[in-house]
Amino acid sequence: MTDTVAIRRALLSVSDKTGLVEFGRFLAGRGVEILSTGGTAKALREAGVAVVEVSDHTGFPEILDGRVKTLVPQIHGGILGRRDLPAHQAQMAEHRIAPIDLVAVDLYPFEATVARGGSFEDCIENIDIGGPAMIRSAAKNHAHVAVLTGTAQYDAVRAEVEASGGTTLALRRRLAAEAYARTAAYDAAIAGWFARQNEVEFPPRLAFAGTLRQTLRYGENPHQRAAFYVDGSGRPGIATAAQVQGKELSYNNLNDTDAAFECVAEFEEPAIVIVKHANPCGVATAASLAAAWDAALRCDPVSAFGGIVAANRPLDAAAAERIAAIFTEVIIAPDADEAAKAILARKKNLRLLLTGGVPDPAAPGTTFRSVAGGFLAQSRDAGRVALDGLKVVTKRAPSEAELRDLLFAFRVCKHVKSNAIVYAKGGATVGVGAGQMSRVDSARIAAWKGEEAARAAGLPEGLTKGSVVASDAFFPFADGLLAAAAAGATAVIQPGGSIRDNEVIAAADEAGLAMVLTGMRHFRH
Repeated sequence: MTDTVAIRRALLSVSDKTGLVEFGRFLAGRGVEILSTGGTAKALREAGVAVVEVSDHTGFPEILDGRVKTLVPQIHGGILGRRDLPAHQAQMAEHRIAPIDLVAVDLYPFEATVARGGSFEDCIENIDIGGPAMIRSAAKNHAHVAVLTGTAQYDAVRAEVEASGGTTLALRRRLAAEAYARTAAYDAAIAGWFARQNEVEFPPRLAFAGTLRQTLRYGENPHQRAAFYVDGSGRPGIATAAQVQGKELSYNNLNDTDAAFECVAEFEEPAIVIVKHANPCGVATAASLAAAWDAALRCDPVSAFGGIVAANRPLDAAAAERIAAIFTEVIIAPDADEAAKAILARKKNLRLLLTGGVPDPAAPGTTFRSVAGGFLAQSRDAGRVALDGLKVVTKRAPSEAELRDLLFAFRVCKHVKSNAIVYAKGGATVGVGAGQMSRVDSARIAAWKGEEAARAAGLPEGLTKGSVVASDAFFPFADGLLAAAAAGATAVIQPGGSIRDNEVIAAADEAGLAMVLTGMRHFRH
């Protein structure tokens, strides 16, 4: 293979004109003949850069409203022809095909058209055909041709041409790999859009792509490598967040922060969620973020140390002062006022992420999880239970205060690893039991945590006394419910559906508990 290839002829056709004129001037200044089309040619010509229209170069006009302009042998032959094969060179000479040494194409803005809600016809017209064909051709023939698919690549090519007099094989190979990744992502976006138009949730072939946001120091453990990719969906959260301050985020930071922000988005009132190891250890709603923080912290102040904090409102100074009083790894919020930023800036290692919005918990979407040899796909758990969806099954109906707390606890339960038990009182969690193999163990652990928290606060009895309790799935036996009653719970919310529902209901009646069924479970494995 040829190592360094001098650029004598380049084809530039880009939608994003950022840096185009400067790059065109650089090429022209080195005597490169520039071929171009449409808006790219116009932009270069207006800047005084000499350009040859593709139709003049090929002798074939653009036809079919511009759908066909580069799909001709003079273009693809110039890109695909091998310079090291005499037969190719002879055929190119016979058909008057001039070699093209550099191709810069960034594709029609299909993804942007979809994102802005373009019509079906508009989206179809923004599916690029000639662009991907040229990119793939140039990438295949990277032994002789450099292919650029984004404005960020201009500087690297320019620096190498200045240093070496052309593009090196190492650079061309890297650009070729990036080119195929770009066309793959483009096709994945089109395939996904078509599936949605046809209302196909899980197509026979599922393609999706991500853009590298950052390479991480390591994964869940130091011996694992990791990176963070964004999917371009625009869902507010860690993918849209700007890091205002603090150390580099780790894999575990990102995972926990995502869990915290998705949980806090469940609530309409000012809310705070504290997460440790992807599980909420304190959640509360209140009239202000500061008050919500105090209530959330009270639930489990030990676990909150070194945790992740999420807010569903812009941070103010009062909330920032309280949160900054203990060691916190990350704070994520839609925004923060200047006073709050100044307070948090004192904590140099604290990461502050501002997302610009809060995710819609009811919005549709798909989540993925890898398994050996493949991956699992499912719709996001957007299920929500409202007051009119509850079924009272005990002799005693819950009071209005209990109903408010029951709905609150069940929303939190959705974000706790199963088997999940959540005690709540006054719009705040007072005990969380997560990830146990037995539901009764989750109930007991959550109650024990409530007792420990009460002891730390100097209170005479456990926090779970007079609380309500939520279970993410049905109670298979009455023992879990009786453990909650022993902890002081007065009302229960659970999906129901066990073959022993009647036994559990009878146990609730005997204990004087009110119980409602939701008909919806929230397993979170």
